[in-house]
Order: sequence, then C-alpha cells, then structure tokens
Amino acid sequence: MKCQQDIFGQNTTLASSEAMNNWNSTLLAFLAHGADTPKFLDGTFSAEPGFALGNAVKGLFYLMLGRSELRPTAEAALGAARDSASHTPVTDREMAYIDGLADWLAGRPSGTIQRMERILADHPQDALAMKISHAIRFILGDAKGMLASIEAIRPAYDADHAGYGYLLGCHAFSLEECGEYALAEQTGRRGLEHAENDAWGLHAVAHVYDMTGNSEAGVQWLNGREAAWSHCNNFRYHVWWHKALMHLDLGQIDEVFGLYDQEIRKDKTDDFRDISNATALLSRLELEGIDVGNRWDELADLAETRTDDGSLIFADLHYILALIGGSRQDAITDIMGRMHRDAKRGGSDMDARMANPGLAAAAGLEAFGESDYRTAFLNLANARKSMQLAGGSHAQRDVFERITIDAGIRGGFLDETEEILNERTSLRAGREDRYAAVRMSLINEGRAASQRMQSQVPAE
Repeated sequence: MKCQQDIFGQNTTLASSEAMNNWNSTLLAFLAHGADTPKFLDGTFSAEPGFALGNAVKGLFYLMLGRSELRPTAEAALGAARDSASHTPVTDREMAYIDGLADWLAGRPSGTIQRMERILADHPQDALAMKISHAIRFILGDAKGMLASIEAIRPAYDADHAGYGYLLGCHAFSLEECGEYALAEQTGRRGLEHAENDAWGLHAVAHVYDMTGNSEAGVQWLNGREAAWSHCNNFRYHVWWHKALMHLDLGQIDEVFGLYDQEIRKDKTDDFRDISNATALLSRLELEGIDVGNRWDELADLAETRTDDGSLIFADLHYILALIGGSRQDAITDIMGRMHRDAKRGGSDMDARMANPGLAAAAGLEAFGESDYRTAFLNLANARKSMQLAGGSHAQRDVFERITIDAGIRGGFLDETEEILNERTSLRAGREDRYAAVRMSLINEGRAASQRMQSQVPAE
C-alpha cells in the first residue's frame, strides 16, 4: 500500500501531496476547534474521494454534533469507508477508526474510546486519536479517563510535535475537571505558548478561575485573548459564555446581557451546545431574580423541534430548561415520554444515561418549573449522585446543581441543602463564590425564621 506520513508522523494512505496538505490542515483545525475544519476535509476528498480514514473521521465528526438527523450521513460515511478499505488496503490504525465509527453507530461510543486507546497504545503521537478519545470521554462524563488517557501518552510528545500545544490544552482541561487547579492553570498557559489558537486550552484556564471563585482574574485572562477563539466553530460562543458567567458572579448584569445578545445568541443557532450555553445562563439569571425578558422564546421554539432526538442526555436536559422557560407544556410532556421510552429500551450507552441520571433529573427540572420544590429537590438530589454521567464539565452541570440547591431552600430541606452546598464549595477548592455565599445566607435566614415560628407556638 502507498502511504505518506501526516503532520503527526502517522502512516496514512493518501497518494497526492494536495490531499495530504488538506488532511494535515484538517487535523490541525480539528484540534483547534477551527471553523475551517469541514473546508479542509472537503479539500481532502476533492483530491482523493476514496480516502477511507477521512470518511471514518467525517462520520465521527457528525456523531459528535449530537443530532439524530445526521445519523444517516454518519452511516453513509461508514459505508464509504468500508467500501474504500475493501478495494484499497488501509493500515491497521486507519481500520481502527473505521471500526470505532461502527461502534458508535451501534450505540457504543464507549467502544469507540477503546478503539482510540488501542491506537494510542501503538501510536501515542497520533494526536487525532488523542483528541477524539478526549472528546468522547467528555461527552460521556469520564473526567478520570480523560486524564489517564492524556498522561499515558504525554511522554511521547515534545515541543517539536505539531500537536504538542493542543495535547497540553487537553491535559489542562482534564486536570481541572479532576480538581488539580494549580497544575491545570500552569499547563494551560504553557500550552498556549505552543498553540496560540488553542481555544480548548485557553478555556481550561477559564474553568480554573470559575472553579476557584476568582471571576475577576477570569475576566482579565480572557480580555485581549479573543484571537484564540474568534477562529472557532460554535465553540467560540461557549468561551463567551464563560466570560458571561464571570460577569454574573461579579454582579455585572448589563455585561452579561450584552454578551448574551451580541455574542452567545447573536446567530440564533440550533446546535445543542449553543442552546445549552443559553439556557444555562438564562436559568442562572432567573435564579438570581433577574428578568430575562422574552429571551426564552426563541430557545423554546428550537427545543420544541428536538423532543424526539434522544442523541444525548446532556442536550435533552437543556432542551427541557428551554421548554420550561418558554412554558411549552405539551413539548415537555413529549420529551419526558420519549426519555422514558429510551430508558426502558436500554440498548445503548445513551439509553443507560437516559435511565440514570436522566429520568430523575428531568423530573426534577419539570417539577421546579411547576414550583413543586419538594418534588424537584427529591428528584434532583437523587440525580446528582450520578450527574457526571450526563457529560459536560463541572461548570456546565453547575446549573443543575444550582437548581437543586434553590429547590432545597424553597422546599424547606435546609440541612440537606447545606450539605450539598458544602460539597459544591469543597469541589471548588473550598472557595465560596457569590452564589454559595448568598444561598448560605438564605439557609441561615430560613432557620432563623423557623425558630421564630416555633418560639411563637403556645405551649399546650
């Protein structure tokens, strides 16, 4: 078989220099969350339409988008990859990507991770497999796995490797999600010295400031570094979201709404990650008693079209937030029914997550929207035991933690809520953010009010 080495030194069955140049650009753009990734992949296919590895990766990219209507495109990509591999020999490494796509289409993204890890065992410098494993583990909520994967291969990288800075960005994020905040910040900063367009590494450092309650430093970190994420696909909205969270913690509400309207929802996209950014931010604002106007309406309109999707529990829970915010009761009933059917089916990794933590979390959110705070708290407190499995980051899942805490306070579960609040603060290196300080005051006020009522009850 005829092979060329890609930019990471991996044998790849591409014959022309034009195809290889486009493929290398695809690899680097993917690592950087670049908006140009599809353009470079299309350029690769224009030069060599039968590129089996390219088709496998195309299918994986589409599955990462978490949209059921894109599944046929991923299936077609698998078919094209297998057809090409049957006519033109491919390397064992390339075949593992094809098999990894088949695993995910069979409902086992966990199997795709295993394929990527087998590749990395033999080809630790394959930064494409590194990033795909990292991304899917993130989707499945496997923070410890993210860290173990990166640390196993990091010795194989040095500053001359084209993916070195991006590896450090993934390492920084993994460290942050595992609570190693100081090392995460140090690693993320160093990564940007080698890959200045690595928005993932930059946002890992922003996560550190979020998790350690240092919003002022977080805003300063992001200010002036916009070039690190302006080139991105929809991930750029997510970095703006982080900045808005920091302004919210600082009580700078005008800045929050400015970022929401001018950056986060500027383009009114229907990508689940963008809807997640928006719904999580509006929910936080409303928990603080802030009127968000009619901003729920466009999100609810989009969420109404996604009730039958079921690709990701993370997406479903945020669709529910949008539907609650927009008072779309029929759609809430529809998505709850579909989640129950998926959970009962139990045929895939995501079906299992629909069952746990999905059903309890969804029931809790629905009850919170109906002001049934007792039911909301009991369900959400149950779901939080396994909420990590919903995927996303600590910062993203914090909206559910906040709703749980607020439900507990409003429902009178003061002792239980204080325990959750203390666990939340412990996760944040023991540093109390503005949200936690206000809720602890509310808990103390609730106890004082209860004691006053008890003291006024006449003795029998």
